Amino acid sequence: MDMSVFDLFKIGIGPSSSHTVGPMVAARRFLIECGSLHDVVAVEAALYGSLALTGVGHATDKAVILGLMGETPQDVVPTQVDSMLAAAEAAGELKLLGSHAVPFKAATGLIFHKTESLPEHPNGMRFTIRRADGGSTSKVYYSVGGGFIREEGENQQPVAAPAVAIPYPFDTMEQLLAHGSSSGLTIPQMLRANECTKISSTQLDEGIDRIWKVMHDCIAHGLDTPGQLPGGLKVKRRAADLWHLASTAKASDNRANDLPHDAMHQVSLYAMAVNEENAAGGRVVTAPTNGAAGIIPAVLRYYAEDCHPSDPATGVRNFMLTAAAIGMLCKRNASISGAEIGCQGEVGVACAMAAAGLVSALGGTNQQIENAAEIGIEHHLGMTCDPIGGLVQIPCIERNGMGAVKAITAASLALRGDGTHFVSLDEVIETMRQTGADMQDKYKETSLGGLAIHVITVNHAAC
Repeated sequence: MDMSVFDLFKIGIGPSSSHTVGPMVAARRFLIECGSLHDVVAVEAALYGSLALTGVGHATDKAVILGLMGETPQDVVPTQVDSMLAAAEAAGELKLLGSHAVPFKAATGLIFHKTESLPEHPNGMRFTIRRADGGSTSKVYYSVGGGFIREEGENQQPVAAPAVAIPYPFDTMEQLLAHGSSSGLTIPQMLRANECTKISSTQLDEGIDRIWKVMHDCIAHGLDTPGQLPGGLKVKRRAADLWHLASTAKASDNRANDLPHDAMHQVSLYAMAVNEENAAGGRVVTAPTNGAAGIIPAVLRYYAEDCHPSDPATGVRNFMLTAAAIGMLCKRNASISGAEIGCQGEVGVACAMAAAGLVSALGGTNQQIENAAEIGIEHHLGMTCDPIGGLVQIPCIERNGMGAVKAITAASLALRGDGTHFVSLDEVIETMRQTGADMQDKYKETSLGGLAIHVITVNHAAC
């Protein structure tokens, strides 16, 4: 499997990895692949399927324009996005890749095909440039979840062998466990060995530490930022207010009202803080997606602060490497795209990754890691993706809080067992894939079913 921990954990902006990060990357890649732009007189982007249906709520329109301007998810400054877009709209032109200016208005340059999907994935987009001599170039790209993109036909091409052979290749958990048995290594040790065929161990640690810092900062900012989320639903940010109440109670001399589950309440707030930042278009890390970005940071902070590790830096790195292994397996053998298999592929996968990571950080065996990941996915099977108003807010924010708590529960169950269990991780991943294929499209990030229509219908009826 030629995939890296840094493919699963990418620094970007909210509110969606598949609808914001992916389209931004695709728009920029299209222009780069077009070569010289000096004679381009027009550019157009057409969005299909889920990208069209929930694109405005997921900021796909903004992301595409930013990508055409040459911005990248990891470098664009979230607080400058609206002013950049407003300036471009007022000028009536875009500077392609930051240099060559062409006329552009969002109302005509972005086309939303809400009743049409492209064949290879629900998140399809077609970019077109027109040149002064009348010629044109068009390309189709798909945003396949977690910020990953691929060009049309790319999934039919044979998978290229890695440039450097990795010591522990795996496409299934069964293969990874077999490597562990024969080598005597843990899952994070094997992942580290694979990563170090491309970069040094120091570079790997620095990269993981940087990702954890962005995650930790995102939690902190979310816990300190009250107010209202954008998008029209007028959803109140709750994490900061609830964190203030919890912190005040904890500092009080009167601890009579303390409850055993207060620690779990804190974990929920960590996750919600991240996803409120995501919903506001802030800086987040795909883990493995933006819609599920709060679960792994929340469980990581729980590990670092509440589990009292003797070597937290090493524990965090083992956590991330192990979580990445689970994410790789889910992406390789099922999907991490809500538009493809529903929220089981986002929150369910993130829960499994966090559960496995926590077991690893706490010194669990490879078999216990596999058990924790299996529990995490099994109890999210069939979860739909039905965001109200096409916004990554309801039920997404609370769902991350619940997913983080379930990850800790799964880890606890696995650590108290010997690793033997009835359903294997490979089997539950295949079940998730089949369940997603059987799921009706209206429950897969279209806002055409579930909460997305019933709550809106009730609200309209009450008006």
